[in-house]
Amino acid sequence: MLLLGGATASGKTALSLELAARSGALVVGADAQQLYRDLPVLTARPTPAEMARAPHRLFGILGPEVATTAGAWLELVRPVLAEAVAAGRPVVLVGGTGLYMLALLRGLAPVPPVPEAVRRRWREDPRPTAALHAELARRDPGMAARLAPGDRQRILRALEVITATGRSLADFWPATAPPVTFAAGVEGVALLPSREVLARRIAARVEAMLTAGVLEEIRALAAVRPDLRRLPIARLHGLRAFLDHLEGRANLAAATARTVLETRRYAKRQRTFFRGRLGGFRPVEACGPEVPARLLAELLAFLRGARPGVPARTLLGRPRD
Repeated sequence: MLLLGGATASGKTALSLELAARSGALVVGADAQQLYRDLPVLTARPTPAEMARAPHRLFGILGPEVATTAGAWLELVRPVLAEAVAAGRPVVLVGGTGLYMLALLRGLAPVPPVPEAVRRRWREDPRPTAALHAELARRDPGMAARLAPGDRQRILRALEVITATGRSLADFWPATAPPVTFAAGVEGVALLPSREVLARRIAARVEAMLTAGVLEEIRALAAVRPDLRRLPIARLHGLRAFLDHLEGRANLAAATARTVLETRRYAKRQRTFFRGRLGGFRPVEACGPEVPARLLAELLAFLRGARPGVPARTLLGRPRD
């Protein structure tokens, strides 16, 4: 199985389609945003024409009221992968949610779901990361001691868990479920173009979304779900910004700029995650349609069974603590 991750707007979809069309692989989604059914333009989900080039699974399957979690995704993906293995079919697992890939490779602790209100409270906390680390040290000193004061994502996760459950995140680790095993080995590639390239591509993507009707699809969903802002789908990058515009609280230029900024910040976090927590992935400083021909040939050889993969654990980077 090929794990194809990386930053948003880096061309993962284009590369996955090229590889799948030429190798007969199944494309499986590993992207929290693209799991949602109702906003295909906003989530940059593969179009029907693109998905007609190769079989796809785990794209556009969830309603707006469903929270996306690594644990829930694992339950969805395990039978899909088992079915592909039984059929002797190669798999391209593609997406920007590195945590899903990490859970697949390392296993996942059975942490209870965090309520959306708790998650939003911490994710929207404006305090500097050092202040949040100090807050964690007050509430959960053992967990705080494991984390670097600048590791905002993991600090927020620890705060979410202790707020929601009253227990330290570390308490759940001993019960971690085993990872998925891959007898034939795996390959891991992360598309990580430069920040300058990504900035241009993200701005172009948001403009393309406007042309493709992103405002219309958000307006249609809001019409049938007046509680849209309170649903898990509201975490999608750009949704609240464009809702503000549609409801007269922001002009289109401001909503667009805010969406671009949110997406750039997300891409920065993705780069950090794939270089750190999944540091065994092969970093590629090119966008999907521009990957070197030699790399494309190597990946096709792997998918066709002409080249061995590596043990799954070698794709992991820094340990969690």
